[in-house]
Amino acid sequence: MKTLRQATIGETVKVARLHGEGAVKRRIMDMGITRGVNVTVRKVAPLGDPVEVTVRGYELSLRKADAELIEVE
Repeated sequence: MKTLRQATIGETVKVARLHGEGAVKRRIMDMGITRGVNVTVRKVAPLGDPVEVTVRGYELSLRKADAELIEVE
C-alpha cells in the first residue's frame, strides 16, 4: 500500500490505516483523518513539506512525517 505522502496533486484517496501510536495517532484522528474517509491532495510545497489536503470539507496542512503515517488506497 502507499501512503498519503506518495499521493499526487489532485488525487482523491481513501484512508485504509493509520500508523503511529499514542499522541501522534490521536492528533491525526482529531484532525478528522480516520479509516474510510476520503482525502484529496490539494497542494504540495516545493520541498514536499507541508502537504495541503481537503478532508471532510475543510483544508488541512500536514507535515511530511505525519502524511507518511497515513496508509491509503
